[in-house]
Formats: sequence, C-alpha cells, structure tokens
Amino acid sequence: MTPSTRFLSPSEAARRLGVSAKALRLYEQRGLLRPARNAAGWRSYGPGEMARGADIVALRALGLSLAQVACVLNGDAEGLAPALAAHQVLLEGRVRELRVSIDKVRALRADLATGQAPSVGELVRVLAPASALHVEFDLPWPWGGERFVLRDIRPLNYIVGPLGSGKTRLALRLAETLPGAVFLGLDRLVQNASAAARLQADPALEQRVDRALAWLAEDGATACDALVCLLAALEAEAPGALVVDMVEQGLDAATQQALVAHLRRRAADSRPLFLLTRSCVVLDLAAVGANESVILCPANHSPPTRVVPSVGAPGYEAVATCLASPEVRARTQGVIAWRPCGIAPRPAAVR
Repeated sequence: MTPSTRFLSPSEAARRLGVSAKALRLYEQRGLLRPARNAAGWRSYGPGEMARGADIVALRALGLSLAQVACVLNGDAEGLAPALAAHQVLLEGRVRELRVSIDKVRALRADLATGQAPSVGELVRVLAPASALHVEFDLPWPWGGERFVLRDIRPLNYIVGPLGSGKTRLALRLAETLPGAVFLGLDRLVQNASAAARLQADPALEQRVDRALAWLAEDGATACDALVCLLAALEAEAPGALVVDMVEQGLDAATQQALVAHLRRRAADSRPLFLLTRSCVVLDLAAVGANESVILCPANHSPPTRVVPSVGAPGYEAVATCLASPEVRARTQGVIAWRPCGIAPRPAAVR
C-alpha cells in the first residue's frame, strides 16, 4: 500500500457504491467482498475492494441474486439466462419509448419545415416518456376546486409536501380517479392480519413476496411487517396504480434504500406507483431517473405541480426542505400541523 492510496470507511464506501453499509456487510458474509483492516481493526475499502464492489452492484442491477453474482465472479455463467431475459424485456420497453419520442420529433420537424412552429407544450412532451395514462379532476379541499391535470404518468411518482399541504387528499383523489387504483394507507399495519390471510390464500402471490423479500434482504433490507404489507400490495396482480401513504413508515434507512432500488428495477410499462414520502432516502433528488416524477403540494395551497429534480428549477428548494433523514422522520412520525387555540379544526386532518 502506497501512502497515496486512500482507504474508505464502510459508510463512505457504501455511499460511493450507492448501497447501504448493511449490504456491504452481507457481501462480506457471502465471501464476495473482503475489506482490509486498519491498525485499529476497522474495515477499510481500498481501490481493489471498491472495484470489486462496483462489479457486484452492476451485476445486481442486471437482476442477479447474490448466489448468481458469486457464480459470475467465479467464472461460472450458470443461471444467467433468466436474468438477462428479464433485463432484455426492460431494455426493449425503453426502446419502444425512444421510438415514440423519435416519431414525435420527426413530426415536429416536418411541421417546422412547412412553417408551423411547435408550441412549448409540444416541445415539452417530446422530453417526457411515452405514456397513454393521464388523469384530471377538480382538486378537493384545501384547494379551491382548481382543475388538476397530470399527463404522461411515470412508473414511479413521488408526492411531497410539508405538513398541512394536502398531499394525502391529493393521493386519495388520485386513487379514486385512476382506473383500478388501490390506496394503501397508514392503517396498513393494523390490517397486517388481512395481508397475511391474503398471502396464505394466494400461493403465487406469497411466492412473489418471498422472492422479493429475499432479494431485498440481499440488498441490506430488514424483513418486517411493514415491508411485507408493502410487498403484498406491490406484487398483487392488480390492473391499476398503487398509491402508498408515507411509504417509509416502519422501514429503517437500509430497507428504504433497498426498496427504492428494487422499485427502480421495474419495467417501464409496470403499473404506476405514487409514493407519498418525506424521506430523503426514498426520494434522493440526485438519483431521480427518466421514469420517475416528483409532485409537490406547496405549503400555500397553490395547485400541486411537477418539479424537475435539478438545482435551481422552480420548486426544487421547496421539495428539498420537505425531505429529512430516516432518524428525523422517526422522531416526527405522527406530528400534525400546529393550529392556534380558538380556531376550529378543518373537516379532516392532513399531513
């Protein structure tokens, strides 16, 4: 080891690799990664360990289990076919989206050649992923009945807002309006018994949930009732969108991180998800991809709006201030907006 070689702590190595420190420990337990030890006996990760870790993360992104990753790293390609087939389906979905976008651009260029300038809306829609699903309705209280229109609904949508902003009411209205949509509320843990009964009555669903649990555990998640409830709803063969209230409820930071990584691996044509959240682990603004969108419910009860996750974009700072670490979220769980004495409560509490 040369003096210039830098070794990283487990937390810094995990951050750079985009996984949890718990996942790194699991990779070590499985013999996939062997960190060095410093003079004090603490784990440290040098260039070789980081390169090996990056390979593991990349293979996991292809859909391989840790057992399959171990085989590949040892030169054995057995079991690769199903994972590569699933990844091919994902890529083909993206190709279809690109073809639609190319057709849009071609049509706009043809119009431009004849002197017809495209509108701003047409140009913006070229950048949006192709989606036939959209929704519009009159906004409920606390808004003033303004018309809300959401086009090009993405596979993964985050709903964010401060306390009292009405985001839960927006979520409920989305679930009521979108065809076949399901709302998963904060009472899901109370209803855990019904979720367990549903799994027992549907062996295929139970198998899918068990497979997802095993996958998430390999990424550092902790199996718990809250996670099982979420997975039972996510893995159900339902035709419509799934709207989840405070998706981070009952999940530690490592589990939140593993869950979001799992959701991002879904196919582009999967059922849309709307996740209410105030966790910076669930919604990492620097990691939002093309198949994701951020919807902000402003504190002043202006109509909800999509926010581009780029520093300086309108609404970006408002979204960022709504997000907190899992530790802060745990301390403030259940807190409601303050109301001065003498002022009558609104028809229903909102978060």
